[in-house]
Amino acid sequence: MNTRLALLGDSIAWGQGAAHVDDRLAPRLAAGLEEQGFRVEARVFAVRGARSAELAEQVGSALAWRATLAVVVIGANDLAHREPVESAVRALADAVRRLRASGAEVVVAPAPDLSAVPHVPVHLRDAVRAASRSFREQQVAAVRAEGARLADPDHRTSSAFAQDGSLFSEDSFHPSSAGYAVIADALLPAVAEAARESNSG
Repeated sequence: MNTRLALLGDSIAWGQGAAHVDDRLAPRLAAGLEEQGFRVEARVFAVRGARSAELAEQVGSALAWRATLAVVVIGANDLAHREPVESAVRALADAVRRLRASGAEVVVAPAPDLSAVPHVPVHLRDAVRAASRSFREQQVAAVRAEGARLADPDHRTSSAFAQDGSLFSEDSFHPSSAGYAVIADALLPAVAEAARESNSG
């Protein structure tokens, strides 16, 4: 079973904060798929600091590479920079639509709960949590409408990061290597399901 795995999105998809290259999300997901019998070629098109509006260019590159499976991790920077929610969600939906139209399976990891970030002031955490939830819900609706799979549906990663500061890297914003292990574990079930679907034809 051959899978051309493309990672699109922001710093998390890129792997910022990991101590070693192999600790980043793409190598972890590829290894997890290989353990399940897939032959995987992975490529990262994600850009550090990217927002949803920047997905269009990444999608173009992934399509040119002929990705069969795309994992999109996006939303944290839209929240952090207070991007208009409607336009950010529309950009995500457009990206998923283009990928699906090419025949690729798509898995989306939507916005995290930024209230878990250590440097968010305590008095702002309720507001940040509410904003994160609202944005995520709109992302989820758009993703499902376009036929993509949702990763981490039970918000396991946000809960883990809120409870364990060691999952953050030294900048207290991006994941550490341990954090990427948690994220990959949460994403892998949906990614493996999508990989099986992409190989079923």
